[in-house]
Parts: sequence; structure tokens; C-alpha cells
Amino acid sequence: QVHLVESGGGLVQPGGSLRLSCAASGAISLVYRMGWYRQVPDNGGRELVAWINTDNNTQYGDFVNGRFVITRDGAKTTVDLQMNNLEPEDTSVYYCHFQQWREDWGQGTQVTVSK
Repeated sequence: QVHLVESGGGLVQPGGSLRLSCAASGAISLVYRMGWYRQVPDNGGRELVAWINTDNNTQYGDFVNGRFVITRDGAKTTVDLQMNNLEPEDTSVYYCHFQQWREDWGQGTQVTVSK
């Protein structure tokens, strides 16, 4: 099992920035993908925000439109998500996700974008 520790959520005004971090520890293989999903208000599901893999390939959700950047530190098994130009529609619970031969989820961190 992989243990994920999230940090960096909070309250920010529209147009502001936040940085989310996630640190993984435990049974980690050499090949994995790590990133963030967020809860969808309407149906309770989760949608992709961004992921990065051990080849440093990245994938972003369609709504990101160049506002977010995901990076990783392979030596520390951490990922950072820099979120810029945040909008009220970005308000959600953000979950760290770790995918290898199994998947693990973090507890979630609240991001609120409001005046």
C-alpha cells in the first residue's frame, strides 16, 4: 500500500494561485503515475486535473486550459500542482492519486475560490 500526504489547499480569491503538494511513501515501484483528481459536484464522481508519470509525460483535464502545471520530484516521490488564475468553478475537493499495479488515493484537500 502507498501512503499519500497532501498539503496546500485553502481559500483564494478569483485570479489567485495555490500550490498543492502530495508526498508518497510505502511500496512504490519504479514505474508509476501520480497526480490529482477533483470531485465533480453534480454526480459525486471525480475528474482528472493532472497527472505525471515516471517518464515525465503529463496529462491535464480539458478545463485546465494552460492554467495549471504539474511537476514531480522522483527522488522524493512527490508531485506539486501549481494552479494559477483560479476560478470559482475550480472550487472542489482535490485528491492525490497514485497509480501503479494498484491505485491509492489521498484523503482530499479543500480548494475554495471565492471573493
